[in-house]
Amino acid sequence: MSSTFQNFQQAKSQPSSYQGIALVCPVSVGYAKQSEKGAAYFIGRSLGEMIQQAGIHKDDVDGLAISSFSLGPDSVISLCQHFDISPRFLEQLPFGGASGVIAMRRAARAVQMGDADIVACIGGDTNQAGSFADLIADFSTFTRDASYPYGAGGPNAAFALITQHYMEQYGATREDFGRIAIAQRYNANHYPTALLGHKTLSMDDYLNARPIAGPVHMFDCVMPCAGGEGFLMMSVERAKFLGLPYVSILAADELHHAHRDDPVQYRAGWTLYANKLYQQANIGPDDIDMLQTYDDYPVISMMQMEDLGFCAKGEAKQFVRETALTFDGNNLGYSSGNNCLPHNTSGGQLSVGQAGSAAGFLGLVESIRQLLGQAEKNQVQDARHAMVSGYGMINYDRGLCSSAAILASTTSDTAGGQ
Repeated sequence: MSSTFQNFQQAKSQPSSYQGIALVCPVSVGYAKQSEKGAAYFIGRSLGEMIQQAGIHKDDVDGLAISSFSLGPDSVISLCQHFDISPRFLEQLPFGGASGVIAMRRAARAVQMGDADIVACIGGDTNQAGSFADLIADFSTFTRDASYPYGAGGPNAAFALITQHYMEQYGATREDFGRIAIAQRYNANHYPTALLGHKTLSMDDYLNARPIAGPVHMFDCVMPCAGGEGFLMMSVERAKFLGLPYVSILAADELHHAHRDDPVQYRAGWTLYANKLYQQANIGPDDIDMLQTYDDYPVISMMQMEDLGFCAKGEAKQFVRETALTFDGNNLGYSSGNNCLPHNTSGGQLSVGQAGSAAGFLGLVESIRQLLGQAEKNQVQDARHAMVSGYGMINYDRGLCSSAAILASTTSDTAGGQ
């Protein structure tokens, strides 16, 4: 093999600009602890609300990018018949909590290349009696054959392993994880859609909650539910023609099964592309006005804070001790110092609920809403830039997928990507 070709193979490309792409019409619909309705209902309701917001006809939507755990035996092509539409671009995204950003990336390229004019990006799932137990029992061949039969107990056991390993390696405490959960509950208290938004959460409540697995207690775990999240993607020109306010993509990337030799996960693919995101966006972590992490358990949010450059590896414990994570900078008496980074401003999965694959869209939809100034009671003041990260597809000791994006309001100097 020639040295020139070896160098070519070793060079890591950077995604092309997303300039000219608009994110519009964020929606969150149908949240319920359980529902007799199927996944197609929540996906369809999301699509209907976006179409109504945009003031377009359903036939104007010529692309679908869909993520759902409970849609089967149907698929995205089945939805075309359900909804009586004829799109020319389809994506089905089996990436769990990383799906929102991945859907956005795929849809953006389709619009840029002329493969679609308007793409609906939607995550939607139902939650029926016993359905979550069925899902985790047959989540993958790995869990079905090598984990679940031996009493692994689903995601709680996996994240107990990850959490315990992280605590022993870096000295994080349950109080540190509690600061994340409590701040998110405060944010949810100001977000009507959050299923747990009517309940407050104190540090005593958090620490005294019943144990689930190892260091993982009740308020470290998300509540499975039903719901839908989505947004439309189109060209900036089309958004302006339709009179729709929009958000721009400054940078986005993804990486899967990264750091595969780590015995237990304590980092993910963000470490390998976060710097490139900031370079492409022409901003740094200090310019980010809000951070939306995938928060199926608090330890994973701490990993994202580190791997995305908001603090060094192992220092998230100190970061959450010194930083107010609420949408309005209220330190709730649990953080010191003057630092503020609004985090999971709708309450995240820990307080909104985990609506299957819709959870992978939750932070992205919330960021679009915030940057458009449409968040109402939980609005971050003067929000211009948002970092959104995704994490998904959990086997015994790790999540396999990571994604992240930097978004900007159209009033930002860097909007549109450079």
